[in-house]
Amino acid sequence: MNKPVKAVVIVGGGTAGWLTAGIIAARHQARMKAGGLSITLVESPDIRAIGVGEGTWPTMRSTLERMGVSETALFRECDAAFKQGAKFVGWTSGAPDDAYYHPLMVPQGFSRVNLVPHWLHAGGAVSFCDFVTPQGRLCDAGLAPKTIAHGEYRAPANYAYHLDAGKFGVFLGRHCREKLGVRHVLADVESVRQSETGDIESLITRQAGQIDGDLFVDCTGFSALLLGKTLGVGFRECGDILFCDTALAVQVPYDSPDAPLASQTISTAHEAGWTWDICLPTRRGIGYAYSSRHTSEEAARETLLRYIGPQHKDLPVRKIPIHAGHRETFWKNNCVAVGLASGFLEPLESSAIVLVELSAKLLAEQLPACREVMDLVAKRFNETTMYRWGRIIDFLKLHYVLTRRTDTEFWRDNCDPATVPERLRELLTLWRYQSPWFYDEFDRLEEVFPAASYQYVLYGMGFKTEVAAEETVDTAATALRCVQDNEKMIGELSMRLPTNRELLNKIHQYGLQPI
Repeated sequence: MNKPVKAVVIVGGGTAGWLTAGIIAARHQARMKAGGLSITLVESPDIRAIGVGEGTWPTMRSTLERMGVSETALFRECDAAFKQGAKFVGWTSGAPDDAYYHPLMVPQGFSRVNLVPHWLHAGGAVSFCDFVTPQGRLCDAGLAPKTIAHGEYRAPANYAYHLDAGKFGVFLGRHCREKLGVRHVLADVESVRQSETGDIESLITRQAGQIDGDLFVDCTGFSALLLGKTLGVGFRECGDILFCDTALAVQVPYDSPDAPLASQTISTAHEAGWTWDICLPTRRGIGYAYSSRHTSEEAARETLLRYIGPQHKDLPVRKIPIHAGHRETFWKNNCVAVGLASGFLEPLESSAIVLVELSAKLLAEQLPACREVMDLVAKRFNETTMYRWGRIIDFLKLHYVLTRRTDTEFWRDNCDPATVPERLRELLTLWRYQSPWFYDEFDRLEEVFPAASYQYVLYGMGFKTEVAAEETVDTAATALRCVQDNEKMIGELSMRLPTNRELLNKIHQYGLQPI
């Protein structure tokens, strides 16, 4: 039981495997260089990455910076572009002008004043997003969040990335091998050996023989080879809450190489689901996530074709199953699952990749020193990770339950109270009388979606919170300064920021200044 944890073995590559390897290796470089820790990533030479997500959360910037990744290289090698948020079209009423933003910047003065009551008191003459942040206006204009003069990972406007998921995995793998000392083994796992206690002792591979380890990380995707098949951890379904169970994905070329690049993910609601539209420098990644209980595959393909246009009718379409849910526990014995092996919901709000980041970071920070403390670390890991999955489910469901659409069974069913998690129902009741804010119950470190995110979705979709006039009196002066600062920032940034494509062209030509 006192055996030290010296050999970490990650099974599976792709974004989940290589991000996990890189985050752990970057955190424990001193131990690795002293010979006290080794990280080995084992992946099959024949497995193709699923790559359902081509959008990230802003946390990816700090993750990559801590790993020592060059942001210039990321843009050049991963077909990456800037993402400043998500634009939701047709989710509230389905009317032609139905759209709102979930930007990545928090509202002005967010830690000092809650601007929601002031926006409501003002009558909502402008959208909530435009009232509190410049980012929606920047996206409307197709502007980048920074200039070529800003250093890597630095910017006046918060941002994440759109990128080619396949290229990203290859890019991370090369960085982990060459810069962080991660050992890479291309081999197929044929069997798994366990001790009498149930711990995994080693992998038996076809090409590389036996690979021993002290801690195993399951990044084998939906197959969950270690945690699911070997250790027998069950799967908790949540298709009764989130209905989308299938996606059709297509890569769409631009009509010209200098076509404008949207600076946001565009999520458009349809009869039985929604499309994502992600602009990369060389193509658009478009997909339709839908509920097979509410439409047929043929009808879904017609919806996707209508969206991308008849000129692209012959492009190959990939069908991707979405098994909504997660493992009943994420760390059992000496095995922890990260990525699709731990579960998947749907690609809304880039939730899949951010869970990989958070899980890998938690694992790196809590890496057990020996087997004796591993079960204690696992208990804390499972509690935190289960909480995060629950909050993501709540947040994704929020997008559906706030709709006023009644035109199809899909949208009507989503508003059935029986499909809404209890915690979310309670919060919606609370928010009728007080809006979520900085000092709300979103108090855990590294909340996936903080109070600001709930504000953007709630008030973007027309949610009503009852606000008495006197609630705005004490903070009126502070709120006015914040609104004025926002208007000033909109003007200044609109004048000096280049377009998304202009900046990307300069990055490819000159590069960003390293920090």
